[in-house]
Amino acid sequence: MTASELAESLSGPEGRERMRTYRSLAIPASSVAAAIAFAMDQPANVDVDEIIVRPTAGRT
Repeated sequence: MTASELAESLSGPEGRERMRTYRSLAIPASSVAAAIAFAMDQPANVDVDEIIVRPTAGRT
């Protein structure tokens, strides 16, 4: 869920490609941050007990 340059630091081309594929399917950090910010912005009388982040895209 965070931005990284890990794919470029991997030595093997197969590993780099797998990491690029994973990153293209991963939930952007900005989306997770928006969900947390939304929960934190709720009034004090609203109980936010959990934040569940579910991806809407599956493997193809």
